[in-house]
Amino acid sequence: MSRPRPKVKRSRALGIPLTRKCVPYFERRPYPPGEHGRARRKETDYALRLKEKQRLREQYNVSETQLRRTFDDARRREGKTGSNLVSLLERRLDAIVWRSGIARTIYQARQLVVHRHITVNGQRVDRSSYRLAVGDEVSVAPRSRTLPPFLVAAEGANAPDSTPSYLDVQLTDLRVQLLAEPSRPLVPIICDEAMVVEYYSR
Repeated sequence: MSRPRPKVKRSRALGIPLTRKCVPYFERRPYPPGEHGRARRKETDYALRLKEKQRLREQYNVSETQLRRTFDDARRREGKTGSNLVSLLERRLDAIVWRSGIARTIYQARQLVVHRHITVNGQRVDRSSYRLAVGDEVSVAPRSRTLPPFLVAAEGANAPDSTPSYLDVQLTDLRVQLLAEPSRPLVPIICDEAMVVEYYSR
């Protein structure tokens, strides 16, 4: 097996596999990296909340500034701030491209968007942070459909185990539509968003 990559170390530190390739490494050594990785250490309340925030940030591949800005937006909306936060992150263009199976990982999804391979309602969008509205349709630009990553995606190689009900995915057509606001119970991420709210509200 090849040498572990930085994302593998990050996965072990956070306690979750960040990509499919990280899974075998993570299952073999699920504890944090370093000689003291298996030592039993009691984490402080601050450390626990920081870890949950970092988990959320890494799963969506966003910067601290982007996450804080999204949190501020979520706090201004009606309803639970934590649920709003996850819903807003899930509506990012790169998250939808990844969640639908058009991209293999959130990292690849961002690259595809930035390189202008993705359209929203027929218009090219190159901002991975672009926030979709209910009813928006995301697809691969016609001239990009013959590229190897999209041929692989159209065959279902990147398809998730289950597609969230708020998405209508047609992988053979390389198309996905946001049908509804992503509700927290349906979003397949590993995070205690209440702790993230507590972290930013301290």
